Amino acid sequence: MPSYKNARAAEDVRRELSDVMRSLKDPRISGLISIVKLELSGDYSHCKVYVSSMDGMEGAKNAVAGLTSAAGLIRREMSSRLRLRRIPQFHFVADDGIAHSALLTQKMRELGISSHREEEDDGN
Repeated sequence: MPSYKNARAAEDVRRELSDVMRSLKDPRISGLISIVKLELSGDYSHCKVYVSSMDGMEGAKNAVAGLTSAAGLIRREMSSRLRLRRIPQFHFVADDGIAHSALLTQKMRELGISSHREEEDDGN
């Protein structure tokens, strides 16, 4: 079970990493890219980042290729932004979380099933 300190550090890494990702100028890292999940090791030496794209799995794979090639730049930027004992090595993994949730939402609408959030919006 991750400690409170590790969870707080992981959240700081996520926040700064998403900001660094927005500033990258690699054309492979375009469109709506988001961090689905981030796993920071206990000694802060490795960080596995699950990346998803609205363009589907192919867009996520392209983004992972761009992020992997820019890993050194990302690590240097993170070292200047964060005050951690050790700046982690980043390992990027493609994930289809955004596309999968959009597909589920579309299927639910086709079946006439509304989500709890939509029901609250209709009531206001």
